[in-house]
Amino acid sequence: MVVWSNSRLVRILLVGDQGVGKTSLILSLVSEEFPEEVPPKAEEITIPADVTPEQVPTNIVDFSAAEQTDDALSEEIARASVVCIVYSVEDDTTIERISSHWLPLIRESMPMDQKKPVVLVGNKVDLVDFSTIDISYFQQVLSIMEAYPEVESCVECSAKTLQNISEMFYYAQKAVLHPTAPLYSTEDQDLTNECKKALVRIFKVCDIDGDGLLNDYELNHFQRRCFNAPLQPQVLDEVKAVLIKNVPDGIRQDAVTLKGFLFLHCLFIQRGRNETTWAVLRRFGYNEHLEMSSEYLHPPVKVPPGSSTELSHRGQQFLTALFDRSDRDGDGALSPEEFRNLFSACPSPPWMSDIKWTVSTNENGYLTLHGWISRWALMTLVDLPKTLEYLAWLGFNVHENESQLAAIHVTRERRLDFAKKQSSRSVYVCHVIGQKGSGKTALCRAFIYDDMRKITEKDLRSGVQHCINVVQVYGQEKHLVLRDIDVRQVLDPLQPNEVHCDVSCLVYDISNPSSFEYIARIYIKYFAESKIPVLIVGTKGDLLEVPQNYLLQPTEFCSKYKILPPQIFSVRDNKKDLFTKLATMAAFPRFQAAWILFYKHRLVQLWETTPLRRVVNFLFMSPNTQTSWSQPFNVNRHLKHFGLTPGDPLVWWKAGLGIAAITVVGWYVVRAFQRNTSTSYSHR
Repeated sequence: MVVWSNSRLVRILLVGDQGVGKTSLILSLVSEEFPEEVPPKAEEITIPADVTPEQVPTNIVDFSAAEQTDDALSEEIARASVVCIVYSVEDDTTIERISSHWLPLIRESMPMDQKKPVVLVGNKVDLVDFSTIDISYFQQVLSIMEAYPEVESCVECSAKTLQNISEMFYYAQKAVLHPTAPLYSTEDQDLTNECKKALVRIFKVCDIDGDGLLNDYELNHFQRRCFNAPLQPQVLDEVKAVLIKNVPDGIRQDAVTLKGFLFLHCLFIQRGRNETTWAVLRRFGYNEHLEMSSEYLHPPVKVPPGSSTELSHRGQQFLTALFDRSDRDGDGALSPEEFRNLFSACPSPPWMSDIKWTVSTNENGYLTLHGWISRWALMTLVDLPKTLEYLAWLGFNVHENESQLAAIHVTRERRLDFAKKQSSRSVYVCHVIGQKGSGKTALCRAFIYDDMRKITEKDLRSGVQHCINVVQVYGQEKHLVLRDIDVRQVLDPLQPNEVHCDVSCLVYDISNPSSFEYIARIYIKYFAESKIPVLIVGTKGDLLEVPQNYLLQPTEFCSKYKILPPQIFSVRDNKKDLFTKLATMAAFPRFQAAWILFYKHRLVQLWETTPLRRVVNFLFMSPNTQTSWSQPFNVNRHLKHFGLTPGDPLVWWKAGLGIAAITVVGWYVVRAFQRNTSTSYSHR
């Protein structure tokens, strides 16, 4: 592997046999005239960035065998960005020693898998007539370049006449900043595999409509992003003409194909315009090894303790547009083929078989837009580096012309949410805790499955910890993440990362008399003194509820610790309002008045379905429209919906006052109805 440094400092080392003119070249460059007296070795020269063609500071280092040891030479080679081997075009011996001595020495000074870029410098061209030079000279130099891939270029110059002096150092800089070897194989006369792989990814990212072609709009977009200038129509026509002439499949439907795109870059390199291809590669995040740079994939981001990370509006817009153009058949979901094509520009997809256990999908198990955004929201919350990495692979930096940090929002610290009793987050985390067999995993699956009959034993044993879905909190869409806390042994302590969350859901099995004790102890140990909202849920609500083998029954326990009474849940009914309650509690931590507002909203909904409404209907509807009551009214169950318990001494006062108020309203309505009836009779 040839290692090319893309640092903002170029260090050029000149080596060669004695008398070839190394020192004269350096002095001629600096003074712009040939020195009459030449010292054995020139001092190290630093050239400022503003006077170099590539706008980078450059150090030029001379080597003298008369004043320096072989060990010193090895150290200088290791420190150098590029080595210029100077020879005399009039001395065949110095040319032969390029391959017999200098190149092997440079290789020995580097690790086995690394090579140093080299530029061959033929000095003293003022002493020869190129028209009389033997053709064998050119063949000899060419054979050296072919045998040693690290040799970037060869330039002839004259320290005496100043011919090509500036060009020599330009090529040395170019060998460092825009090397040929990583891009092009002189042996194969083609792009390297690494270069092709990078350019294929760039092509796919720029193919906005996903049709496998770069049309005029996409080419112009590519030109602006890489070179900050539009592509002139005349230039575009010339490019297409070159492709039509040289590549049979380079143009299709008046657009550039992948084959044509690769050919253009190969042509740039063959014509010595490496900087064009390197500009493209670096704009898309590649380093000198043709790998995505760590700085590009993972820009620094500071997340304070207690804060979380979410997708910003721009991030969601980018991902939505990416989904829409990848959904080729327009069915609102990504088929396996569409999913693979979407991530074909990445090393691998970020998620595999765990999708259907983490987000909701369509009936075929395909990822919908709803599930797509939810899955990204989950990854952004639990694995921010991975989100930043894949946003870079998918081209957010290029299409948005900004760092992928613009796609991320860092929330305020949770302690501030507790202080204000309100959270501004859009993604909340709920930890679901309970013994094995309590039904907590089934509860989590019910969050993303509407029909629990589709759940198999394999789904419950999948081992996936997180699932995420959208809930409505006072008309606003929020993402709620349920994390299934794995309980290994009953006596095992919970880790801090298993306790800290936005809301906790403690689960017990109402049909198992030993189930409640575990979560009761969990609450007392971890949550009784915490500010984290807690909701206790009794699962398997379709089974017979049995007394719990604990000092306090669940309702009494909740009353003692002043938390909401147990919520009964059954996967057969799968009432989604349980998850809305959890999200509401997370959105308004330590602010029970906000939770009660939610219950009042539920009261209106229950009013539409409870027998109380049927009583009023029965009183005021005509006999022909009165219907019988099909189901008995379970008072206790409905009271629990509102945080009331039959054991509460005020509950029957509250219920009585409510019934009395309805009776008074009904009496006035009946009186008004009778008055209107008598009036109508009197007018007859």
